[in-house]
Amino acid sequence: MSTSTAAGPADHRTTTTRRPLTWFVTGSSRGFGREWADAALERGDRVVATAREVERLEPLVRRHGDAVLPLRLDVTDRAAVLAAVQQGADRFGSLDVVVNNAGYGHFGMVEELTEREVRDQLETNFFGALWVTQAALPVMRAQGSGRILQVTSEGGVRAYPGIGAYHASKWALEGLSESLWQEVEGFGIHVTNVEPGPYATDWLARGARRSAESDAYRAVRERSDQTWEVGDPRHTRAAVLRLVDAERPPHRLLLGRSYDDLAALYAERLRTWQEWQPVALAAF
Repeated sequence: MSTSTAAGPADHRTTTTRRPLTWFVTGSSRGFGREWADAALERGDRVVATAREVERLEPLVRRHGDAVLPLRLDVTDRAAVLAAVQQGADRFGSLDVVVNNAGYGHFGMVEELTEREVRDQLETNFFGALWVTQAALPVMRAQGSGRILQVTSEGGVRAYPGIGAYHASKWALEGLSESLWQEVEGFGIHVTNVEPGPYATDWLARGARRSAESDAYRAVRERSDQTWEVGDPRHTRAAVLRLVDAERPPHRLLLGRSYDDLAALYAERLRTWQEWQPVALAAF
């Protein structure tokens, strides 16, 4: 798919004959979805831009015209997802990049979560991405190429108190995608879990939902309150284009400044496994 001659992350070059790619981006109305859709369009690609509120996609259409196919889509509706992916492939003749970005965060201690709240969180963040992925795979297999970007977040590899349902959905998508890339790379399809840290999107202002709070967890809530240093989502545009064009894209890509914290976290996990290895082996 790519015309890149890149040998690795330090040596990235593209030819001048790159053909326009077709992107399918969920959650295109704001945040990362909007930034990445706009970045793709600005360089001459085509985008199937989806959102629950399709009216919010009008600025993209005004700027980029027929290069955008705006579609109203609720990713929890599997039949609608299958139809939207096929409509986009039929319209542009290919399906090169899928970005599973649609999602929201649910705040609540594990004990506070209702069954409906947990199911809704998984329906959007996990099952929605699964339905889009399943819809795209036959098209990509037939053309022998494709890129699938699963936007899982830093919250797909670590967890904080008070947001367990969100973490469950993202960890589930990470695990699914780790199996997926082993299944489909032989077809020329590459899968990357894109793991952003905190960014100044309107994720909290518009998308977040909350459980009814229990006084029993007031102290936990107070201890876990944090002030985040947030990145500018516009600064992720070049990184995502580079990822899409890479000849050998990574299976995981952190965005932002999460590496040091995550490296320390994983080092601690390794120390714990090593410390308890005699117990593990005795259980064999």
